[in-house]
Amino acid sequence: MTDKTPTVVLVHGAFAENSSWTGVIAELTSRGIPAVALSNELHGAQYDGSRIAAQVREIDGPVVLVGHSYGGAVITNVANAADNVTALVYVSAFIPDEGESLQDLLGSFPANDFGTGLVPHQLPTGDGGEETFLSIDPAKFHDLFAADVAEYDLLARTQRPIAAAAFEEKSGPASWKRLPVYQLIGSADEAIHPEGQRTMGARAKATTIEVDGSHAVAVSQPKAVAAFIATAVEGGAK
Repeated sequence: MTDKTPTVVLVHGAFAENSSWTGVIAELTSRGIPAVALSNELHGAQYDGSRIAAQVREIDGPVVLVGHSYGGAVITNVANAADNVTALVYVSAFIPDEGESLQDLLGSFPANDFGTGLVPHQLPTGDGGEETFLSIDPAKFHDLFAADVAEYDLLARTQRPIAAAAFEEKSGPASWKRLPVYQLIGSADEAIHPEGQRTMGARAKATTIEVDGSHAVAVSQPKAVAAFIATAVEGGAK
């Protein structure tokens, strides 16, 4: 292994963007841990994963990947194409096995009301066709995504929609089967049911903690999230 401190690469999920990691980055930096949040295009885990992996490979030294929500499916695929990844951290996130889609996973979780808050948008593609993207109804954003975040309205207004097809895409090889896995669950998550997260974490043999937080736990509890990520960094530096 290397003595170099791993760089933390943070990957946001659907209905969010890079600034959702601002508080976490500040906390990690204060601990002397380098961190960067990369843009996630929200088109599908394998496509998004390949593009983020290209950037991860440019980083000199080991990398700890952190994914929130849909970003968990993305980092699972990133690690298949970047051999400098030393650990995976899932924050209120999906942990798919090979051949699983997000829709498969959601169908196996206890039911919640998240689907009722999604709004479809028909957006043009480069070949003259149309593609469906999904966002969260701003009126429901607080309850479904960020119930413990004071600035939830700002998050709702800056959310990035996700391609509906991303929920149906099958994930690639499960990199979590060969890497150390860490999982943080927001116990009040109304987007990905906590019981579903526990099931995925147990399957991945993850080191797991639970924090009293919503799906946007990285925004509402940045100190707790950063402290947990730091444990993965310490493990990756050994």
